[in-house]
Amino acid sequence: MPILFVSLIISLAAGIAAGLQGPLTTVVSQRLGTWEAVLIAHIGGITAAVIMLIFFGKGTLGEWRSVPWYALLCGVLGLVVLGGITFSIPRIGAASGMTLLILGQLLIAVLLDHFGLLGMDVRALNPGRVAGLLTLVLGTWLILR
Repeated sequence: MPILFVSLIISLAAGIAAGLQGPLTTVVSQRLGTWEAVLIAHIGGITAAVIMLIFFGKGTLGEWRSVPWYALLCGVLGLVVLGGITFSIPRIGAASGMTLLILGQLLIAVLLDHFGLLGMDVRALNPGRVAGLLTLVLGTWLILR
């Protein structure tokens, strides 16, 4: 199977997982609280990560100090993402919350690509990408109305 096809399927599956994670965490937060729900979600995540590490890890975890300090913020950013979406969904709805999440992800991704930040290959902003972003902004506005 070509790697591009596999990458597309994995990305789609990740999007579906993200689309389910917020609403499921919201169910927990409505009974326990936002940060309690975030903690429970991360306990489940760390449990799954440890299992995956045991079976599929490269044995390089001890080299974590070689990673740039700012890359270690990824865990904190995960808390911001999950906490933000868990807080937002009950107030603005799943579609609006997830649409804004995706729009934010795409806006920062375009900037990272354009400037080659955080080790990304440079993929310059061009008229087609600008048109795509404007279409997404318009779609976001239509969903939020």
